[in-house]
Amino acid sequence: MNYHYRVCRAETDAEEADALEVRRSVFVEEQGVPEALEIDGKDDEAAHVVAYRDAEDDSTPVGAGRLREIEDGVGKLERIAVLEPHRGEGIGSELVAELEAIADDRGLSMLTMHAQTPVEGMYRKLGYETTSDEFEEAGIPHVEMEKSLS
Repeated sequence: MNYHYRVCRAETDAEEADALEVRRSVFVEEQGVPEALEIDGKDDEAAHVVAYRDAEDDSTPVGAGRLREIEDGVGKLERIAVLEPHRGEGIGSELVAELEAIADDRGLSMLTMHAQTPVEGMYRKLGYETTSDEFEEAGIPHVEMEKSLS
């Protein structure tokens, strides 16, 4: 079955709860990240996006991500997650595009992230450059990546 998806900025408590539900499912349940690491107390200072599967009588959250400004002009993309059955359908790229639009609206000139190594190639296609050797975070291999927005 083909679904349509929409990505939006999480502006209500319900939308933020949907984003958190996706993150818990992917990071805590699927990948075994301790909930205390995933729920890090920084959600209130972040902008959130959520992707929904839109089908007749169904609007299920299937993806999420967040953006925090970590220093003047620099944002960090974090917690980008897509539920397993919906991966490979371009949702991750759409989440990143919406987070980049938020960064642009906020006048940020640089974005950085800690990307899990299996999706490093997707981020490269979106213009991100790897800026570190591989390292472990929450027991998962990552690399640091960045992209200039100016």
